[in-house]
Amino acid sequence: MKHYITADIHGFYTEFHKALDEAGYFTDPEPHKLIILGDLFDRGQEAVAMQRFILYLLEQDAVILIRGNHEDLYEEMITIDEGLPVRHHKSNGTYGTALQLTGYDPGLAIIRNFDFAEAAQNTAYYRQIIPAMVDYYETAHYVFVHGWIPCIQERDGNYSHRSDWREATPEEWRRARWCNGMDAAQACTEEKTILCGHWHCSYGHARYENKGSEFGPDADFSPYYGPGVIALDACTAYSGKINILTLED
Repeated sequence: MKHYITADIHGFYTEFHKALDEAGYFTDPEPHKLIILGDLFDRGQEAVAMQRFILYLLEQDAVILIRGNHEDLYEEMITIDEGLPVRHHKSNGTYGTALQLTGYDPGLAIIRNFDFAEAAQNTAYYRQIIPAMVDYYETAHYVFVHGWIPCIQERDGNYSHRSDWREATPEEWRRARWCNGMDAAQACTEEKTILCGHWHCSYGHARYENKGSEFGPDADFSPYYGPGVIALDACTAYSGKINILTLED
């Protein structure tokens, strides 16, 4: 089976569709499936088109969805924070996504935050897409996650491996979705190569390859390949690009 892998689309549907087209996804005659490593929404302004496309892929059994930290943020905003525009929900784009998907007027959403939260809970994103997500997906040679596999995070910022990561609790997976996989891979590796998103690829190129800067004109947002890790987050809001990797396993 051929897999097309991407990560951190963040609601940029036009860029996503263009990247898939350039990768040959739509014209590939061989059996293939798309794997998205979390963070479908937040940042971009095409949440409705993105939701429609993901639903189509689910109906066709053509996609494997990995849950990202932004999916956690959406759930937090509409269940714990009751639809209120808490600062980190606005800065992360989560609040904007809910406004797009519900069609709510921003002023009315603040005044009637409970109704807004209920409407956000009734979206296909929350009712169908998020429940279809998994913490990880595994093939013969690869593990697909959002941030990293559950591991031990030391106080000094280092990571230590856990052999029982497949039995991790939901809370441990939630924390793992915030990990920087390029840092974690320095000490916390698997026999299989781990593909991850969440953290911009230019970080790995700059820190571990001394290649360009993170966000300057010389920043490299192409996939980062390191020992035991392939990182795919192209930081689309900044770079305007989305990485698509093709693997056969």
